[in-house]
Amino acid sequence: MKGSEAIIRALLEENVEYIFGFPGGAVMPIYDEFLEFKDDLRHILVRHEQAAAHAADGYAKVTGRAGVCLATSGPGATNLVTGIMTAYMDSVPMIALAGNVPTSLLGNDAFQESDMMGITMPITKHNFQIRDPNTIHTKIKKAFTIAQEGRPGPVYIDLPKDCQTKEVTKETNNFKIAGFKPVFEGHPKQIMKAAEMILKAERPVILAGGGILISNASPELSKLVEMLNIPVTTTFMGKSCFPESHPLCLGMLGMHGRKVANYAIGNADLIINLGCRFSDRITGDLETFASQAKIIHVDIDSAEIGKNVKIDLPIVGDAKKVLAQLIKAIEAKAGKHKEWTEKIKRFIKECDCEIDISGSPLDPRKIMSEFNRVLKKDDILVTGTGQHQMFAGHFVKREKPRTFLSSGGAGTMGYGFPAAMGAKIAAPDSQVFDIDGDGSFAMVIQELATCKEENIKVVPVIMNNAYLGMVRQWMELFFDKRYSGVHLKRTPDFAKVAEAYSLEGVTVERDSEIAEAFDRAYKADSTVVLDVITQEEANILPMFPAGARNTDMFGNCIQKRGKLF
Repeated sequence: MKGSEAIIRALLEENVEYIFGFPGGAVMPIYDEFLEFKDDLRHILVRHEQAAAHAADGYAKVTGRAGVCLATSGPGATNLVTGIMTAYMDSVPMIALAGNVPTSLLGNDAFQESDMMGITMPITKHNFQIRDPNTIHTKIKKAFTIAQEGRPGPVYIDLPKDCQTKEVTKETNNFKIAGFKPVFEGHPKQIMKAAEMILKAERPVILAGGGILISNASPELSKLVEMLNIPVTTTFMGKSCFPESHPLCLGMLGMHGRKVANYAIGNADLIINLGCRFSDRITGDLETFASQAKIIHVDIDSAEIGKNVKIDLPIVGDAKKVLAQLIKAIEAKAGKHKEWTEKIKRFIKECDCEIDISGSPLDPRKIMSEFNRVLKKDDILVTGTGQHQMFAGHFVKREKPRTFLSSGGAGTMGYGFPAAMGAKIAAPDSQVFDIDGDGSFAMVIQELATCKEENIKVVPVIMNNAYLGMVRQWMELFFDKRYSGVHLKRTPDFAKVAEAYSLEGVTVERDSEIAEAFDRAYKADSTVVLDVITQEEANILPMFPAGARNTDMFGNCIQKRGKLF
């Protein structure tokens, strides 16, 4: 068989069912081979390669398995780069494949040649260039192992055109990956120390990050919380790993998080960090972060432990397995921390403020209230990047793991819509909503054609405030309202654009129109675009400034800066 067939067979061996891609000269042999395997492998034709990578990302976040994307060489391959970097920052398993010029032309600046091995090196877990078709099976298998095991991440595979057209004569069978040995079980002595610290603490808080979702550790997290009566806050990437209606759920912490979450972290005497890397958007000023607390840090990637914040007890391991070990070590000891927990519960109730706010133009919080009404437990909410993203993280409540997807580490505008397409492919029986901004959605608007032609039903809800909202907010608050390059005005009319793609578009301007529009989109069989006209200068508050103390929040319900309760 030829290399092109070997590539597809290797993908099928890894149980790949979908591949998001865009063809070109350097991958024509693979696309020709797709015709022979169309009953086994569905190719989804996107309208821009970046969308292929984001769709693969969304698919991976919902399934937990590597999403796969494919592009041609040169500009096709480089168009994948933003999506690969986005996946890398959020530890998303992805296999990104791209063609390249024949091996005899590598390094000669041939037509549509790009050094993707060099370009992707800092934004992938690993990359492979296949020069010998006999190594196709081995390298693709290694790529999936690396992408999915340990701390997940993207792997790039470079496919020179001649490796696709040459015959496979004798496949290699060396599947050993030198130096790749993820640690899954926590060290028993560290587990016992952690159990002792937890039982002795008077004001403990669990900080649950994206690692809980990646390791499918939500059941174990819930069990530990119930055993010990400990409040839980989640990072933005950890959102949905713990039911947000639970009386001990503090919600999201950080710069645009809930004040009760930042208060708890700032006043805890023990922080149990599970799969969170202590990013700057959580910690604020490192010198003052969690100054009263000892910190236990559980992470499968030892490089993250102690990287940003000083740690008292490190545990390297998979969150699910470490939590199971902790539960066993602590066993059924009676829940403690009653005074602390009751205090936090009171503050949680105080934070559940009314967001069903009427008015014209529409208040963004009103739309968040509508999402809380409409979304069922199995439905999936995906976001773009900007104010709408933080409004959703702060106010929309999710109950089940993997039902809230966003670009956290990279903050990639244009992520939401194609990631929602990938999520819908992964979970066809769930309703998938993309809450997006007018700026973010416009970057990938061409994917309406993908939804139409590939019969992918998602509901983009565009928070249309005529601005690049988050940049405008920072200019207002920190640059004396000197707006520069952020006013988008009201172009285009997104509902009419949807109609140009033979899809339904609805413009929502009044309170009375919201419920009907949402219900109509929910029940529709195909994609419906909701263009929601919101206040131009609404801000997502409270917040703390970059580099400030994480409890130094201001705005909205906080009357005096830094006084949370």
